[in-house]
Amino acid sequence: QVQLVESGGGLVQAGGSLRLSCAVSGSIFSINAMGWYRQAPGKQRGLVATITSGGVTNYEDSVKGRFTISRDNAENTVFLQMNSLKPEDTAVYYCYAAVQRVRWYPQQDYWGQGTQVTVSS
Repeated sequence: QVQLVESGGGLVQAGGSLRLSCAVSGSIFSINAMGWYRQAPGKQRGLVATITSGGVTNYEDSVKGRFTISRDNAENTVFLQMNSLKPEDTAVYYCYAAVQRVRWYPQQDYWGQGTQVTVSS
């Protein structure tokens, strides 16, 4: 069993900052890619940012320069620092991890329960 627990969402004014955290626990051999996705009302879930186990990052264009993804491999935790927030960033943010539970077995994708981020204008 693998669990992803997110924290750090909330309500913030435009221009403000929030920091999301996601801790992965359970039966884990290794964690490969980790990341954040978001889903706004009436829209499909989309990529925000990802980070490999080696620290290579990838960002959706609209968040480049404002959001920073990082991870603590020792703690199996991924973070998303969100600065200069805009109302269009309002969404439910989901944590993602590609987890290899047993050596020599393929990795599986796991998702957190989601945390609401609301940016007021």
